[in-house]
Amino acid sequence: MTSSALIIDGYVDEPACLGVAPYISPYIREVAGVLIEHGYAPRYVTIDQVRSDPALVAAPGRGDLVVMIAGLTVPGAYIGGKPATLTEVQQIGILLREPTTAIGGPIAFGYASGGGKKAIRQAIAGFDVTLSGSPAVALDAWLSGGEPAGAGDYSLTDPWCAAGAGIIREHPAFPYVMCELETATGCSRATVGGCSFCTEPFYGLPRYRSIEGIAEEVAALRAAGARHFRLGRQPDLLAYQSPGGEFPVPRPEVLEELFSSIRANAPDLKTLHIDNINPGTIAHHEDTARAALAAIVAGHTPGDTAAFGMETADPAVVTANNLKAMPDDVFRAIEIVNDVGGKRTCGVPELLPGLNFIVGLAGETAATFDANETFLQRVLDAGLLVRRVNIRQLMPFEGTAAYEENTLGKHDSRFRAFKEWARTQFDEPMLRRVFPAGTILSGVVVEIPGKLSFGRQMGSYPILVGIPLELPARTVLDTVVVDWGMRSVTALPCPVEVNTLPVAALRWIPGVGKKRAATIAARRPFGSLAEFREVAGETAIEDVMVF
Repeated sequence: MTSSALIIDGYVDEPACLGVAPYISPYIREVAGVLIEHGYAPRYVTIDQVRSDPALVAAPGRGDLVVMIAGLTVPGAYIGGKPATLTEVQQIGILLREPTTAIGGPIAFGYASGGGKKAIRQAIAGFDVTLSGSPAVALDAWLSGGEPAGAGDYSLTDPWCAAGAGIIREHPAFPYVMCELETATGCSRATVGGCSFCTEPFYGLPRYRSIEGIAEEVAALRAAGARHFRLGRQPDLLAYQSPGGEFPVPRPEVLEELFSSIRANAPDLKTLHIDNINPGTIAHHEDTARAALAAIVAGHTPGDTAAFGMETADPAVVTANNLKAMPDDVFRAIEIVNDVGGKRTCGVPELLPGLNFIVGLAGETAATFDANETFLQRVLDAGLLVRRVNIRQLMPFEGTAAYEENTLGKHDSRFRAFKEWARTQFDEPMLRRVFPAGTILSGVVVEIPGKLSFGRQMGSYPILVGIPLELPARTVLDTVVVDWGMRSVTALPCPVEVNTLPVAALRWIPGVGKKRAATIAARRPFGSLAEFREVAGETAIEDVMVF
C-alpha cells in the first residue's frame, strides 16, 4: 500500500531563487520526486491555503509524512502570496503531532521578521528533523536511514525534478505557475569571500547543471501543463558552464544551446525569462557578454529583466563589502543591456536591467545615499531604460561578514528619504519611459479583485497593472497602458470598447478625464473614431479602440 505525504510550501526567497506564488521553487519539485522514489504519494499545499483552511494540516488524513519548505534570505514585497513567518512555521509544527515531520530550505540559515534585523539561527519547534543543505538530498538520506543532511548533487536531483514535476498541478494558481529552473548553485567569488551579505557562498563554488538535465525537467513540466519558465536559480546566468575565476568569461554558444533545448522540449511555452546577471561580468568581458546577452534575447520571450545586484553607488561601500562592481561598471552594464535588449517586440522592450540596492552595509554614510540618487539621476539623464529598482534593508545572516560589520539603524531617516526620492523622482518617470501610453500588456492575470482590480503578466518582475473594473480573480486579459503610478501602471482592457466601457473606466482614456467621460457616455454609441474625436479629441490609444 502506497504511503501518503504532504508538502507544505512556506515559500522561499534567496539571492538566487524565488519560490513565492505564482513562482514554485525547484525545492518543491525535487522533494516531490524524492517522496515518489521512496513510495509516497505526495500532495501539495501552500502556506496561503493553510491560512485559509488550517484543517489542511490539522485534520486526520494529511499523510504519513509532512515536509515543509520555507525561508527568506532576501525578503521583499509580495503580491501573489505571503511567505510563512517563523511563528506560523512553529504553529504548524505543533499542529503536526501525529505524522513524521521535516522542515528544510533557507530557513535553516536563520530567520528575521524583516529587513533591518539580524537573522537568528535556531531550532524550529515542532518538527522532528531539520533538513540541512539541499532539502531533497537531505530528505533522501534521512528516508534511507542516514543523517538528514547533504549537499546538492545534480546526478540525484535532476531525476527527482522530472519525477516530481506533476506536483505543479496542485498549485492553486495552476496553470498560471512560474516554474523557477535551476542552472547553478554557488558563487564564483566564493574564494574571495563573496559579497559581505550574501548567503550564496554558503553553497561553495559554482556547480553547473547540465543542459540535458534542465531540458528533461522542462519536458516533464511541460507534460504536466507548465507553460511559464524562468532560468532564475543561479547567481549569474552569463557565467553558466564557464571556467573558474572571479568573473568567468561568458560562453554565448552554450547559452544559445540552453535556450534552444528548452524551446525544443516546450515548443508551446508562453514565458521564458531570466533573473540574475552580474554587472561585473559584463564590465569585465564586454564583447563576450554582449554576445551572450544577444543569445538570451534570441531565445527568451519579450518583457524580460536582468537583475543586477548593484547594492550601492558608493565606491567606499563597494570596497568595504567586497561587492561585484563599481558604479561605473554598473552604468556600463546598463548601457550594454539597453543596447542589446532595448528593442521593442510587441510593444515591450526585450530585456532590461533591474537594479537592487541594499541599505545598512558596512561603510555606509549619509553621502552613500547622495551617491545612490546621483547614480539614478545619471541613468535618467542618459535616456536609458531600467525595468525596476528594488531597495531593501540588510538582513545579515550568521556566517556572513555583514553579520558582524554593518550600519543597521544608523541612517534610517536618510534611507526613508532615499526610498521616497527613488519612487517619486525615478520610478514614475522611468515607468512612463518603459511603458508609454498605448503599450499593450498581454495575458495579464488578475490577482487582486475589486473595483480597481490588480493583475500582472507572467514573467520576471512583471509590472503591477491596475484595471479600473471589477474583475474576478484569475481573469486573464490583454490591456493597454493609460497612466502611471510609482510602482504600477493603470490599464484598460484591450481592445478598448468605447461604447460599453463603464464611465469610471472611460475617464482613464488619455486626455479624457471625469467631466469629458460623462459627456462621452451621454453621446454613445459612436459609429466611428471620427465621431468619437468630435467629442473627446485625439488620444494616444486610438489604435486599439473599437466602436
